[in-house]
Amino acid sequence: MSDLEVVALPNGQLTENCYLVADRRSREAVIIDPGEEPAMFLAELHTRGWSLGGIWLTHAHVDHIIGVGAVKAATGAPIFLHPLDRPLYDALPQFGAWVGMRLDPPPPPDRDLEPGTTLRTGKLEFEIRFTPGHSPGSVSFAGEGMVFGGDVLFNGSVGRTDLPGGDYTTLMASIQSQFLSLPDSTVVHSGHGPDTTIGIERLTNPFLAGSVRA
Repeated sequence: MSDLEVVALPNGQLTENCYLVADRRSREAVIIDPGEEPAMFLAELHTRGWSLGGIWLTHAHVDHIIGVGAVKAATGAPIFLHPLDRPLYDALPQFGAWVGMRLDPPPPPDRDLEPGTTLRTGKLEFEIRFTPGHSPGSVSFAGEGMVFGGDVLFNGSVGRTDLPGGDYTTLMASIQSQFLSLPDSTVVHSGHGPDTTIGIERLTNPFLAGSVRA
């Protein structure tokens, strides 16, 4: 049996998917995109007896980072963010006001995400892939037969590009080079909605229909 366990935690007004990714053998975990309900995420960590080694952010839109401060305060885990999304990250209070929420500034990131390098939790390894378009510094984490793609690619759709820093041409180029180059069996854990696979999206996603393997 694989030592990998993934727990999806849909949360908040926009039903954002936060993920806990753990090596069951070592009981080490990371959290990806802690959104609006940090008490839920922390309770799940406690129930499972996992220690948190990192807070990995695919991008810095408000619904994906609201819980960063609470998770950091409770666990001390380092925050990982691509530097191109730092302006969005620092603007959390302003973006919160847009959706009717009073939010404190988040704690500063501890480490820059560097595309092409590898992150680890326990013995699990994930490659950082640079996938801009939905936001300037969007990244995805690929490994162990899956990819955590934030809001780049969804089941039957792609990320919106009408928010600050979005660009449709850039997004589609990211999907082509960084997602469709993965094996068709790769499970896509998206920032919203149900899981899918690269193969299913290659064949059925109306934005990608007819895309060939890179």
